[in-house]
Amino acid sequence: MVSLFFSVLASLFAVVNPLGAVPVFLALTGEYESAERTRVARSSSMYFVAILLTFFLAGNVILSFFGISLNALRIAGGLIILHSGYGLLKGQSAGSRSINKAVKDEAHAKDDISFTPLAMPLLSGPGSISLLIGLFAENNDWIRRGVIVFTIFAMGLVVFLIFRSAPYLFRVLGVSGLKALSRIMGFLVMSIGIQYIIAGLVNLVQSFLAQQ
Repeated sequence: MVSLFFSVLASLFAVVNPLGAVPVFLALTGEYESAERTRVARSSSMYFVAILLTFFLAGNVILSFFGISLNALRIAGGLIILHSGYGLLKGQSAGSRSINKAVKDEAHAKDDISFTPLAMPLLSGPGSISLLIGLFAENNDWIRRGVIVFTIFAMGLVVFLIFRSAPYLFRVLGVSGLKALSRIMGFLVMSIGIQYIIAGLVNLVQSFLAQQ
């Protein structure tokens, strides 16, 4: 169970990449006082956990309702994760998260930016959601699913700590340091995406051959 916890945490951390979200977080909260920035960081992490938990626990319902097979989800999710990782690898951290100028302008005009655009789509996007739906379908044991739920809460804590320390991290690492970390994360995310695609294709071929 410990290995499952760290495996899922590492995958989520790579796909979510909260370090790559630091510049966007600081840009959207640049005029905030320290206490207000902490409140936004806390609210964003709570919304982030709620969104991921909802999609994780509703995984089978979503697959059944739309008639999607696990293999199809793996392939589609793998392509999304692969595209996201490629964006990070090219240094397009904000662009790969659907954070463009229009979204930023809208965020500056809002009273609360915790849910959108911070929790979604900056943190919880199609990549992390498809990853968790796939994990729910793959793990039929509720004990293992409970470990994954605990991991989601742990990831929420990590997000809060990183956002809370965003000004310090930005001073220490700078733009170049954060971009370098994002590119490393991009490589890992692309690897996760490719692994998902391969797993989906292999299982799809095996199921096809078994029917022959």
